[in-house]
Amino acid sequence: MDPNQRPDDERLSAWLDGELDSAATAEVDAWLREHPEDAARVRLWAADRDALRARLAPLADEPVPEAWHTLVRDGGRSAAPAPAPRRGLPLAWAAGLLLAGGVLGGLVGAGVVWNSPELQVALQARGWARPSPLAWTHRAAMAHAVYAPEVRHPVEVNVAQGSAAEQRAQEEHLARWLSKRLDMPVKLFDLRAHGFELVGGRLLPDAAGPSAQLMYQNSGGQRVTVYLRRPEAGADTAFRYQRDGELGLFYWTEDGFGCALVGNLPKERLLALAEAVYKQVEDGIVRTPDGGASRPDSLQPAGGRPAS
Repeated sequence: MDPNQRPDDERLSAWLDGELDSAATAEVDAWLREHPEDAARVRLWAADRDALRARLAPLADEPVPEAWHTLVRDGGRSAAPAPAPRRGLPLAWAAGLLLAGGVLGGLVGAGVVWNSPELQVALQARGWARPSPLAWTHRAAMAHAVYAPEVRHPVEVNVAQGSAAEQRAQEEHLARWLSKRLDMPVKLFDLRAHGFELVGGRLLPDAAGPSAQLMYQNSGGQRVTVYLRRPEAGADTAFRYQRDGELGLFYWTEDGFGCALVGNLPKERLLALAEAVYKQVEDGIVRTPDGGASRPDSLQPAGGRPAS
């Protein structure tokens, strides 16, 4: 392969599944290091694959009907049509066979699984519903899946490097920059009481304008992100929890912004972090680099309380 030629999707999928030889793997590795957009896209494939595998793993152990064995043995031809089974059941077996055969990851990467109405019926019958790509909470989860694993470039503005004065300057720059781009006050929440330090943040696209992501990390290397955006008029303000693949989200909207805390943590730990963020907004408390906290007059308390 020409090192200057972009690997096609089939090659990227083979790389993701570990099907390339060492030389080809090294070439794709080098390409992805230099092309973060492709690397992010492959990580999204992996996130979808892993989430589907986790949900569908029990199907691999279900017995396959004899009619299906015959159908496979005869190459899709059957002397007599099999009785019509219950709607959705053979499709669930098919999904289990795909999973057992290791095919599902490639299908997810190509978008085949969720472009097939029949497979959608089978998966949804098993309790799996793909989040709408239009939902802002799904965008928050995808942003976390893309950037949380990053080692070299997890954030655009890093506030965890340099001297104390440099960190303070970067925090002030980050808050001002995101506030200006989102056209709303962006505060840097203090989660140190829960063991999470602010790493930094970045600007992201949203449905109708920009959004922001703040990233936090604990001493064990676990990361959570806070996704901030301007909500649509009439948006539901309820404090809610949902799962998106392997990720959990607590999200809510206030008068001037929407907020989602995202992470691969137990629900109870995420709830504690989400309540800390909510309380700091409600009480007008913002992070200060010296380890304390301040209460600016410009941030008014928000109404309502999260449900635990």
